[in-house]
Amino acid sequence: MRILHTADWHLGKKLDFFSRLEEQKEVMAEICQIADQENVDLVIVAGDLYDTFNPPVEATELLYKTLKKLSNNGKRPVIALAGNHDSPDRIDSPDPLARECGIFFFGYPDMEIKPITVEGAFDVIRADKGFMEIKLPKYYYPARILVTPFANEIRLKQFLGLEDKSAQLQEVLKENWSSLAQQYCDSYGVNILTSHLYMLKRGGEILEEPEGEKPIKLGYADLIYSDSIPSQIQYTALGHLHRMHQIGHADKPVVYPSSPLCYSFSESGQEKQVVIVDLEPNQLAKTYTVPLKNGRPLFRKRFQLIDEAVQWLHENPNCLVELTIESDNFLSAQDMKRLHGAHDGIIYIIPIVKKALQESVEGKQVNLDQDMKDLFKDYFKSKYGQEANEELMQLFDEVSAERTEKED
Repeated sequence: MRILHTADWHLGKKLDFFSRLEEQKEVMAEICQIADQENVDLVIVAGDLYDTFNPPVEATELLYKTLKKLSNNGKRPVIALAGNHDSPDRIDSPDPLARECGIFFFGYPDMEIKPITVEGAFDVIRADKGFMEIKLPKYYYPARILVTPFANEIRLKQFLGLEDKSAQLQEVLKENWSSLAQQYCDSYGVNILTSHLYMLKRGGEILEEPEGEKPIKLGYADLIYSDSIPSQIQYTALGHLHRMHQIGHADKPVVYPSSPLCYSFSESGQEKQVVIVDLEPNQLAKTYTVPLKNGRPLFRKRFQLIDEAVQWLHENPNCLVELTIESDNFLSAQDMKRLHGAHDGIIYIIPIVKKALQESVEGKQVNLDQDMKDLFKDYFKSKYGQEANEELMQLFDEVSAERTEKED
């Protein structure tokens, strides 16, 4: 049985002000194409379907269209669970209708899918809270999937029916997963666990959460370790970290597949992919990755000359850029115009002025005898490394005049 594992789509996400929706449409189409080309039997999307609890309409439409296409019009089961960026209510809401199309949403950890037959495609033959068993006609064995969507510690303990609220989250999940595995996961089927959480290999490196990501790891009291995964599980499909990580043993992979796009400049240079998993009963999982080619690459570039920066921007039009300009003088309005005119994907321009740095080191004194307007100019120059333009100063004059009128 062949499974496609993906996660952290973050549909609707922007890079500062810059919309990534068109890139997301392209990479979603690419994932659907891979599922068909690789003859995938089952798809798992391990959380963070959206970037916010209230995604834009375009992101919602893109999610439903993508999942429908991945389901091959109901012939291929798709399991999609909520991540820490998702509203569990929003994820759960379309589930009754989606099931008829072969799509199964899990918003809350205690979600229970009722047994169902998707006509001419497959059957959900057994189900429990956080568990489902799927039988595909082409295989004599079923797929058992343990599903744990994201929930904060308090809600997770509540959903799993824990009486001892002081118990460590690690033990709570271990006990719940072990109970489900003992009841349903024997060697006559393929056994999978999927969840959206922060998991480490005990004794392994501390993995960094993505820049700009809502953190799950708050301290170290409730870290989840991969040794909490039941021995019956052959493959664990995780979501949350945006870089590809395999934190399990070679014979029982525990995988973060990566996000489909680079979503922050800390991810620049990362290769994005989906993971393909081949499973048989009582056999070791076989995995390989398929790189994702769509999406504009992210670059952090640093220049000392405007001309060099402009030349590089012209030579690399299909990317998004964080541009640092190190110079002796503040960037002028003309410099900014040249840079933005050379490229449509400049997200940030960070000016570093050597003179300003030197003055800072020498402890430049502020002239407090100036009037308010000149003080503001000095502040803006020291804060942003450039002169306040005419439009900004006109706005300052308006605000000052309004304040004066109120005081009078």
